[in-house]
Amino acid sequence: MAREHAVIFEQDLRIPTDAFTLEGFEDWSGSAEFPETGRIDFVAGDVEVEMSPEDIGTHAVVKTAVAARLSNLIVDGDRGEVYIDRTRVVSRNAGLSAEPDVVVALWESFETGRVRYAPAVDGRSSALHGAPDVIVEIVSQGSVRKDTETLPVRYAQAGVPELWLVDARGDVLVFKIQALRNGRYEAVEPDGDGWLRSPRLGGSFRLLRHPARLGHVRYVLEHRL
Repeated sequence: MAREHAVIFEQDLRIPTDAFTLEGFEDWSGSAEFPETGRIDFVAGDVEVEMSPEDIGTHAVVKTAVAARLSNLIVDGDRGEVYIDRTRVVSRNAGLSAEPDVVVALWESFETGRVRYAPAVDGRSSALHGAPDVIVEIVSQGSVRKDTETLPVRYAQAGVPELWLVDARGDVLVFKIQALRNGRYEAVEPDGDGWLRSPRLGGSFRLLRHPARLGHVRYVLEHRL
């Protein structure tokens, strides 16, 4: 398809004018012209771009800790799949095409058709259509409003049962589990020891931050039944 381009952000990033519809954005995101780095989301007619690298200490290592523990519980337990990085979630109902930090999709959701792989392009599929069971977003300096305000509304409209939010930028580590009720997310209240119940995955979780060697910090996602 021939495209008219507009230079919008970085010197090498050109967004096609037809990418401001969900159909046009999907066509662009599946093409060879789509950038291989950065995070680019379609949210209700807006194309939101984050080209800055992830902060290692407050984003990358947090995402790794969360994804590793969820993978141990969900994949190793043969309950479903866990996706990290460059896995796009598409919902026509919500006007959304986004790349969350971590995505959990249970086998039952595939079996009932609540979530499915997008049709393969050139033998590969990089998107899930529908409503996966859990989405995790880790707040970064350039995504505060999107992660805490814009995306939660769209994930709710898409019917995603649980949204987890993590903010490790400050002295206090923020970890929230929000469950979808009556079309809106409601925060799960922690118990006295900071455990949060996950209605979708079962059991309770808490995220801890510990000092590590050489001045680094280590994040641990704990789980109990």
